[in-house]
Amino acid sequence: MRGVVTNRWIVVVLALFAASAFALSVQTGRWWSVGEVGIGPFGASHCFGGECRGTGLSFLGGSELWMRSGTATGVAAIVSMFVLIVLAAGVAARRIPKLAARAALVAIATDLVCGAYFIVGFPGLGGASLDRG
Repeated sequence: MRGVVTNRWIVVVLALFAASAFALSVQTGRWWSVGEVGIGPFGASHCFGGECRGTGLSFLGGSELWMRSGTATGVAAIVSMFVLIVLAAGVAARRIPKLAARAALVAIATDLVCGAYFIVGFPGLGGASLDRG
């Protein structure tokens, strides 16, 4: 009986850790940076002289599909975060959350596919480097 309880809490911790990782990857907003410009799935932010402004991704010259994949990546990460929290809650309550587990797999797969295209299709910008996202 003790092993089942320990395994259950390991699943809860892993699901909450994954949910936190998805949230941080999208909410920090910076997957690439060029000087004071941060580029992420929901747009870019320009910080000059202490003033920060948000803008879309169109100034990079990427395709419409690439910009939409950025939005899809961000939304899929938020959905993954939510479903993983529901999964962790179900496991912590000693339930077998089959629907939440299947939804988590679909959301994570969607996030991986959209995120991969968002990274591979990055139009590039002189001096761009990977950032914390």
